[in-house]
Amino acid sequence: MKLEKEKIFKTLNPNKVWIPVLLGVSIVAFLFYQDDTVTVENLSLIFEAEIIPVALAFLVLFARDVGYVYRIRMITGKRLTWKSSIYVIILWEFASAVTPSVVGGTAVAVFILMKEGLKLGKALAYTMITAIFDNLYFVVMAPIVYLIASGHIFPQNSMIETQLGRSLPTLFIVSYSLIAVYTFVMAFAVLVNPRWFRWILLKITSIKFLRRWRQGAYEQGSEIMLASKELRGRNFTYWLKISLSTIFIWTARYAMLNCVIEAFSNQSFFDHIVIFARHVVIWITMLVSPTPGSSGTAEFIFTQFFKEDLGSVTFITNIFWRLMTYYPYLFLGAIVLPRWIARVFKKKK
Repeated sequence: MKLEKEKIFKTLNPNKVWIPVLLGVSIVAFLFYQDDTVTVENLSLIFEAEIIPVALAFLVLFARDVGYVYRIRMITGKRLTWKSSIYVIILWEFASAVTPSVVGGTAVAVFILMKEGLKLGKALAYTMITAIFDNLYFVVMAPIVYLIASGHIFPQNSMIETQLGRSLPTLFIVSYSLIAVYTFVMAFAVLVNPRWFRWILLKITSIKFLRRWRQGAYEQGSEIMLASKELRGRNFTYWLKISLSTIFIWTARYAMLNCVIEAFSNQSFFDHIVIFARHVVIWITMLVSPTPGSSGTAEFIFTQFFKEDLGSVTFITNIFWRLMTYYPYLFLGAIVLPRWIARVFKKKK
């Protein structure tokens, strides 16, 4: 993996926070303008939010971040201190917030871990295993919530039906299938037989019209082998801690929306199951969004999924949700980044 410092810092640029902010604000302004049911009075509803669900939302958000810090420390075998783990998570979230989800931030994550004192092989291994377990949660949870909330998971929204031709279920299945295949292939490559995986890549790129990617395939295969070597011999407790912390982190991430919606609109137990399930589906569109941190895409699709059920509180719930789950990491990362740079380069010197 070519970790070019200039490109990494071009991604980890505090000035980039304004791009997703402007995109998000533009979409919110558009939604406010085109929806006749949204008025200035709707904005005042934020002051009518119930205190307990709001407090619970902040508690769940904090617990999720603590889970992230705990997991990265466990994944690295406690090679990172708690302070280093906090820095890694903040900057990793910041990198995800300023880059499109479809692009990913693997190189940035590896760079951050290496600057915290880990060697390339370990940094690669820990980054890959984090991505694999994150995707595994989705692969396992998506069919569960799909079956439980079947018939209610996709909203009967005229705008969605018109623009997508009633193809949301198809989009869900296709996206889920792609993620599942990718996850299982990577899991097999890293945890089972990396040498066979590299051999397959080289065989595929030996085809005439694919030869231009042969060097990249060799490098990718070598990285997989290096990462796999670092993960060999891990005991059951190691994998159990990663699995349980991943379940906790992502369940908290999705459940936070339930708390936000409950703060503005009383929901039944089954309604909360549907909200959780729809959040999983929304996450699919965010994964393939071309905008930084899915900015704009998330706000738009949220409105389409929840407008009919939430009515007048849809707009304020949308804003509150993004203000809690996205924008703090933009500005926190921009604040922490200069201190981290001074810290790691001073330590190295």
